[in-house]
Amino acid sequence: MAGHSKWANIQHRKGRQDEKRGKIWSKLIREIIVAARTGGGDMNANPRLRLAVDKAKDANMPIDTIKRNIDKATGNLDGVQYEEIRYEGYGIGGAALIIDCMTDNRVRTVAEVRHLLSKSGGNLGATGSVAFQFKHCGQFLFAPGADEDRIMEIALEAGAEDVISGDDGAIEVLCAPTDFEAVRDALAGAGVVPDAAEVILRPENSVELSGDDAAKMQKLIDALEDLDDVQEVYHNADFA
Repeated sequence: MAGHSKWANIQHRKGRQDEKRGKIWSKLIREIIVAARTGGGDMNANPRLRLAVDKAKDANMPIDTIKRNIDKATGNLDGVQYEEIRYEGYGIGGAALIIDCMTDNRVRTVAEVRHLLSKSGGNLGATGSVAFQFKHCGQFLFAPGADEDRIMEIALEAGAEDVISGDDGAIEVLCAPTDFEAVRDALAGAGVVPDAAEVILRPENSVELSGDDAAKMQKLIDALEDLDDVQEVYHNADFA
């Protein structure tokens, strides 16, 4: 995605998350449960769980709630069995979509995702139909005005792969998923705090949308994110 839209997109997403705090907690709990079940309940030995717990703390989730759901996942308490599913497809104007879900009912989830895509003018694709257009990586975003030279020095020394300056002055740091914690800790240790930090699927190319098409695509993304079973929605739409 082009730099000028990336910052606008992250700001919009933050606003949406503030509006639906209850749903955010539900999605974070699912991620904690699956991360703990697949990698164990020790955060020091399970980077995915550590990241999920950090996100939950950032969302002001109580420690007792976090611990209870880790216990559920590791067998200390009974809990719902979730499975991870990834759907791929297309939205407005041929923009690619990857929809990561966690569900206890696969039939329900695929029906909801397919229905939303169909009524919005998109369609569900086969596995692998759009995944090649995205790169799995760690991403750190800094608002326009951040000290690019300092960020670059710290990030590259910690193992980051690239530092990109956007059209509006926003700065993006990219790293391998395995280096995410090292880069995050190095930035934090230097007192440099990103406005967003995640392990994501980053689009390698973009589809520019404007006017009605941009509005329809944003409405589709918002609707998908509102589904209880959807954890993340990745896309390559560039909103002009």
